[in-house]
Amino acid sequence: MEKPFAITLDVGSSLQNLTGSWRTYKPVYLDRLPPCNAGCPAGENIQGWLFHSESGDYEKAWRSLVDNNPLPAVMGRVCYHPCESVCNRGNVDQPVGINAVERFLGDEALKQGWKFDPPLEATGKRVLVVGAGPSGLSAAYQLARFGHAVEIHEAGPYAGGMMRFGIPKYRLPRDILDAEVQRICDMGVKLKLNTKVDSIEKSMKEGKFDAAFLAVGAHIAKRTMIPAGDASHIVDAVSVLRSMEGEEKPMLGRRVVVYGGGNTAIDVARTAKRLGATEAIIVYRRNREKMPAHDFEVEEALEEGVMIKWLSTIKQAGDNELTVEKMELDESGFPQPTGEYETIEADSLVLALGQDVDLSLLEGVNGLNIKDGVVEVDKNMMTGSPGIFAGGDMVPSERTVTVAVGHGKKAARNINAYLNGTTYNPPEKHELITVDKMNTWYYSDAPQTVRPTLDIIRRQSTFEEVLGGLDESNALFEARRCLSCGNCFECDNCYGVCPDNAVEKLGPGMRFKFKYDYCKGCGLCSAECPCGAIKMVPDQA
Repeated sequence: MEKPFAITLDVGSSLQNLTGSWRTYKPVYLDRLPPCNAGCPAGENIQGWLFHSESGDYEKAWRSLVDNNPLPAVMGRVCYHPCESVCNRGNVDQPVGINAVERFLGDEALKQGWKFDPPLEATGKRVLVVGAGPSGLSAAYQLARFGHAVEIHEAGPYAGGMMRFGIPKYRLPRDILDAEVQRICDMGVKLKLNTKVDSIEKSMKEGKFDAAFLAVGAHIAKRTMIPAGDASHIVDAVSVLRSMEGEEKPMLGRRVVVYGGGNTAIDVARTAKRLGATEAIIVYRRNREKMPAHDFEVEEALEEGVMIKWLSTIKQAGDNELTVEKMELDESGFPQPTGEYETIEADSLVLALGQDVDLSLLEGVNGLNIKDGVVEVDKNMMTGSPGIFAGGDMVPSERTVTVAVGHGKKAARNINAYLNGTTYNPPEKHELITVDKMNTWYYSDAPQTVRPTLDIIRRQSTFEEVLGGLDESNALFEARRCLSCGNCFECDNCYGVCPDNAVEKLGPGMRFKFKYDYCKGCGLCSAECPCGAIKMVPDQA
């Protein structure tokens, strides 16, 4: 909280400027950056759309949301909501359920049939997007809004990329994904399925494209050398999840072991249980604290009967059994072998050790710098080859849907500038608002709304969606838990506490202004502002 400043009175000073000449500091209204906005990899104006949500104007909230993210119903299901981990409300009771409200808005838009605003006037420029995953779809949407003709070339039979082939249906129903993809196509984006780009330069030349955005997902499974007998059934996690989209489901058997510790390993183990496995065991070489999978996913898996063998590694795969060595962590946290072994029965072994990107479409392109299996790009998302941009799994970054959507948006803005012969300069960000600059005791306790969850029996035997959504009353309540960190929400505190009538109300939505001729700089307004939207600054008058 900003400390109030003491008043220094000069009795001999002239009263021509009323109280203005008595001040050392004066209050100013300002907008600060909420931590949720700062923490969103997709760059959403979270506080902005929450504001419209809490007033009940859901369409306006949705339109504010999709300004940065065209897939809110998807994101409301699969995003790991880093925004909530930094939410200042967490210092009062629990963070605002941002992800739950986002899902509500996304679902409401599908139910009401809301469409995107029509694109701007056609520019005559053509852009090729390679890959119909989250990054490619995001870029295509933003480029279409600028008025460019966009064509997506997707190697697979369906759009969605790793959202479809890497995220199980119990987390992301396919009708939701298909509906949000279709809404992007309805803008005029051309989607060509079963169209693999073998050479980006050739495809650009043949299609007369002025620029390209590469968003090929990480579909190639990493392998490891495990001595195995001829009868051993070893498959990779990507193939298992991909085959779930076909009519013939994978045959994994009754006892399934998954080797790995990421979210994909968790997804495969939970999928195996739903396919009828009596045992689904994850073997991971470190402990739970080091496991890269998100904690809430680990908890859900354990609830469904998935077992996890911590500090273990697979040494050999035999006929219907695996040899597992116990590990221990050294002082640096790195697993070391102990020489202790055990045997566990398994009908199949699924390797979930990460994925790589197929970069063969870049062969022969000059100026590219490829390192550790990904393409290096500059701050504008452009590769070393002019006019060719890249994002998502193809560049060094965290591989999540939210990050990919943010890459697509950022690339689209830079591609638009490139096509116009200019450079995109993002607006300067406001200073971050921290909880110490707020009066959180003004807000009453209101714990986060708990979303409904499918019962355990149905979770183990069906692919029905596990986590339910909020209804309108709950979504409204959750949106109203927002503290409006760093931005005035017209609570009237400054107006009410000012002893000198120096605060003027400008009307609904117009906020306030200070009448400095009457302000003594006492700092009460700043000290009593709940959201930290007033700052005391040196008076230069």
